[in-house]
Amino acid sequence: MRSYNTLEIKRIEDKWRKAWDEKKTFKVSMDTAKPKYYVLEMFPYPSGKIHMGHVRNYTIADVIARFKMMQGFNVLHPMGYDAFGQPAENAAIKNSTDPGQWTYRCIAQMRDELKMMGFSYDWDRELATCDADYYKWNQWIFLKMMGKGLAYKKASPVNWCSSCQTTLANEEVINGACWRCKTEVVQKDLDQWYLKITHYNDALLEDLNKLKNWPSRVVAMQENWIGKSFGVEIYFKIKKTGGRLPVFTTRPDTIFGATYVVLAPEHPLVAELVKGTPAEKAVNDFVEKTKNISMRDRISGDVKKDGAFTGQYAINPVNGEEIPIWIGDYVLMGYGTGAIMAVPTHDQRDFLFAKEHKLPLRIVIQDPANPDAKAEEMKAAYEGEGGLVNSKQFNGVGNEQAKAKISQWMEQQAMGKITVHWRLRDWLISRQRYWGTPIPIIYCQKCGAVPVPEKDLPVELPKNVKITGEGGSPLLKVAEFVNVKCPKCGEAARRETDTMATFFDSSWYFLRFCSPKNSEKIFDQKEAAYWMPVDQYIGGIEHAILHLLYSRFFTKFLHDQGLVNVSEPFDRLLTQGMVLKDGEVMSKSRGNTVDPDSVISKYGADTLRLFILFAAPPEDQLEWNDSAIDGAWKFLGRVWNLVDMKFKPVDAQPSASTSQDKELDRDRNSAIKKITEDLSGDEGFKFNTAISQLMVLTNRIEKYDVKSPEQQATFNQALKTLVILLAPFAPHVCEEMWEMMGGKESVVKVSWPAFNEAALKLDSVTMVVQINGKIRSKYDVEADAAEQKLRDLVNSDEKLKAYLEGKEIKKFIVVPNKLISIVV
Repeated sequence: MRSYNTLEIKRIEDKWRKAWDEKKTFKVSMDTAKPKYYVLEMFPYPSGKIHMGHVRNYTIADVIARFKMMQGFNVLHPMGYDAFGQPAENAAIKNSTDPGQWTYRCIAQMRDELKMMGFSYDWDRELATCDADYYKWNQWIFLKMMGKGLAYKKASPVNWCSSCQTTLANEEVINGACWRCKTEVVQKDLDQWYLKITHYNDALLEDLNKLKNWPSRVVAMQENWIGKSFGVEIYFKIKKTGGRLPVFTTRPDTIFGATYVVLAPEHPLVAELVKGTPAEKAVNDFVEKTKNISMRDRISGDVKKDGAFTGQYAINPVNGEEIPIWIGDYVLMGYGTGAIMAVPTHDQRDFLFAKEHKLPLRIVIQDPANPDAKAEEMKAAYEGEGGLVNSKQFNGVGNEQAKAKISQWMEQQAMGKITVHWRLRDWLISRQRYWGTPIPIIYCQKCGAVPVPEKDLPVELPKNVKITGEGGSPLLKVAEFVNVKCPKCGEAARRETDTMATFFDSSWYFLRFCSPKNSEKIFDQKEAAYWMPVDQYIGGIEHAILHLLYSRFFTKFLHDQGLVNVSEPFDRLLTQGMVLKDGEVMSKSRGNTVDPDSVISKYGADTLRLFILFAAPPEDQLEWNDSAIDGAWKFLGRVWNLVDMKFKPVDAQPSASTSQDKELDRDRNSAIKKITEDLSGDEGFKFNTAISQLMVLTNRIEKYDVKSPEQQATFNQALKTLVILLAPFAPHVCEEMWEMMGGKESVVKVSWPAFNEAALKLDSVTMVVQINGKIRSKYDVEADAAEQKLRDLVNSDEKLKAYLEGKEIKKFIVVPNKLISIVV
């Protein structure tokens, strides 16, 4: 007898991890004779130690991968590291070390921790985006996009710290100041590189319809981010100059209620409008002030909106009215034309701005519930539907109908044009950092911006660069990197010192996993054609917009180049919930983290895996519970004891002669059916209910009384089935138990069992009789008994006569195999 204890579990887990490594159990190659299944988690930033969020994400994927392997699929399940980025530079500054050394040390630690969890990765496919043989292909993609006109450079505003001489991400601006030195952050225009993702606007939006196996909220988030708006570009006229001021609106039905126009502070007309006027200083001061407000705060509905009057007026083309031109921090140059018409009675943001600055209001949509409302008495904008008023020939028209009618009328009268606008903007990829992919461009005074020839890729990061976080990009100070010859004319030139945003690295890594060691091509096209798309992708909801959008963009571009056969990278998407403790997301700053290492050292990886899947459905938040993890440990101990103490090899066929034989076989087949359904994902993955079914089967096996060799065979059959079904969840201990029961190969190589539909049918059932909602009797009857037979039983039941005699039966309801409900 072998005791189920911490030391034994550590020995077992070490043994099987070593066996999987030595036998390369999870190594996979293309095999067209087998159906493929590609399961992938969003790869991690290598911070060193894994946390419970990692454990949950990767355990979900591992159960799916192992289940599919046992079903006979050729499963690709790789792992890599999203290894470039600002955190490594910050760590390098803090610890006076090289970002590369720091990153690879963290990768080694993370690899060890992932292996401790027993994940079924093909480690021969491991990659890191900071490897030159990976980021070489980032540069190759960039050059291909540039060749197609999809990569270009232009000036754009950035968060700038004058002390550190560097750009800052939005999250590095704390209360308007640099997170590192506390210097006030300003907006500064820099020439930077963009990718023309807007070239794929229509495809990115329309192809959302193909994503039938994505969560609806993620599809909605993508749709909103792409933001296709139908509306009208209205031609207001500037009174002072007679020049045109185009304004885009999706609400042409409210044009007669426009009482002012608002320009974005960055609008190119602002300086022209106020030059030499009394408003010039106040407006310019406001423009400078706005540079210190983050874009997030400018568009937030929770922050007070401010503005300044330009002193100029615009003429509304539909009624000839002169209305004031303001600038406001809540209008962005990046959307529409950078100018809006303000209708404060029917837009809440305009209403608050108008009240703050005492601007006029006019009602143009009548509230059916308050037809006599007066604009000056309004407490909030009316944003509902209604008939038009104060709108000339359109009075009385419903506002939804009026949108089309007014749009067509304005276009006919040359007052504007019907048009489409998109919220999505081209993707800024330039970063003034060291630890990223160098952008493969050389600047020559004679030839301009020259792409690095493909034969010279990769442009590698120089080693041993001093990282201080100050003085701009560290690459600027590395003369041997910056100073080069022009590839075209051979004259002295300089390299681009910006590096790529890390989202670039993660926008195609799933394709590289198809053939990660290929040094001649970005990936082998035959391999990609076999493995793509990813059948199941798993990651956090926080990546529901940008990462997924950029991955879809890259896939469509590579599809257009004839490199991949798919236009969408991910067939199914699961967004797992966060892990909480004490009602809060686990965080070092809150001091509420649970270290996976400490749990593994006490309970083993299998117990942690089982708990993390049993505690909640995968999409929901999961609350950490110390007693529940103890329960998972005890459950595995019960299964272990059944194998260790009660399994006995026997040369006999399973028995089906007694009711307990049939009940055990029924529960065995029921477990196979239910767990197969729960792990298939056709109606969502239900790991917690699958584990519940394993517990039900365990209870039944424990109660089974073995009295003959045939019944021992029945017991053995059920126990083997239990171990096979449990194996995806708790692989280490199941490998050991399978070997203890005589298994000659890894349990993951064993075929997933099929259920017998006939065995699920019940011979007899107990049916409860209710009269007016109260239980009055019960019968043991054959399964699926006919209603007439049940009526005969009721009519002949002496116990029921007192409740039925002399009374009219109004309803006789049968719930098959469960209940007879009588209403008298």
